[in-house]
Amino acid sequence: MDQEKSHSCCCVLDASTYVGFWILKKLLSRGYSVHAAIRKNGDSEIEETIREMEATEERLVVYDVDVLDYQSILVSLKTCNAVFCCLDSPEGYDEKEVDLEVRGAINVVEACGRTESIEKIVFSSSLTASIWRDNIGTQKDVDEKCWSDQDFCRNKKLWHALAKMLSEKAAWALAMDRRLNMVSINPGLIVGPSVAQYNPRPTMSYLKVLRKYFPIFLFWFEFDEMVLVTGAAQMYENGVLAYVDVKFLADVHIRAYEDVSACGRYFCFNQIVNTEEEALKLVESLSPLIPMPPRYESVMQGSEVYEERLRNNKLSKLVEAGSAC
Repeated sequence: MDQEKSHSCCCVLDASTYVGFWILKKLLSRGYSVHAAIRKNGDSEIEETIREMEATEERLVVYDVDVLDYQSILVSLKTCNAVFCCLDSPEGYDEKEVDLEVRGAINVVEACGRTESIEKIVFSSSLTASIWRDNIGTQKDVDEKCWSDQDFCRNKKLWHALAKMLSEKAAWALAMDRRLNMVSINPGLIVGPSVAQYNPRPTMSYLKVLRKYFPIFLFWFEFDEMVLVTGAAQMYENGVLAYVDVKFLADVHIRAYEDVSACGRYFCFNQIVNTEEEALKLVESLSPLIPMPPRYESVMQGSEVYEERLRNNKLSKLVEAGSAC
């Protein structure tokens, strides 16, 4: 980070999301001043922690925002050089939440366009914005040029994917119309410290719980019935199930801001899950949100390997030595 960046002020909106909170922590550790914009979603443990941090951290200011209230966003952005837009529904996703997230994304980008100090928008999206459509299992390379199909997502009730795809597309359209400098980060399933405690419903929305059988993703839930994380099963089978550690993800967001040549979209993941061994590791990382029945300890075969289709070459260039459009 250069000296000029170290004196920058960044807004994290919504800072009370799991990703937003880790971006906030990383920014403060690097010497940035931070406006923590918190949506009015009711009290949460992360929000309480942020408000406690404000009392002792002079470079942190907390703002209450409503993403449907354009003026409250403008207030939180004042004097900021960058905004990290991390919209996520703490209650998970349904059809109504899709519309709310799209409208929120539009308001955030529009507010950035009317804030002279803003130099860059780092928009946090998801891999689900790119991997859901009929022919995904036949495509060799799934990269940043790909988008999920709107009709497919709506018909399958993939609300998380639909919200992320439509909100990111809306943000890109408006950013280009307003000639704003924007970069988007598309992470895989997010894992990390206490993710089952702090990010349970968005996690399950990513995985899409439905009733259908598929060996490695069949678990006992608290409802005493067998259910399947259907989305995870289909992603796994098609070679597009991947996860990313939240600390690495936060670093990537900040890198995308600091690197002046960063542009466009970036797929972000640490590991593609395409074997039963990797699937089991993922399940264990999400415990107790997704408990693994004891009987599976002796059933694991570890023989099936699915073809990897995801590509993140662009991210590697950003992390290692710059970036390429």
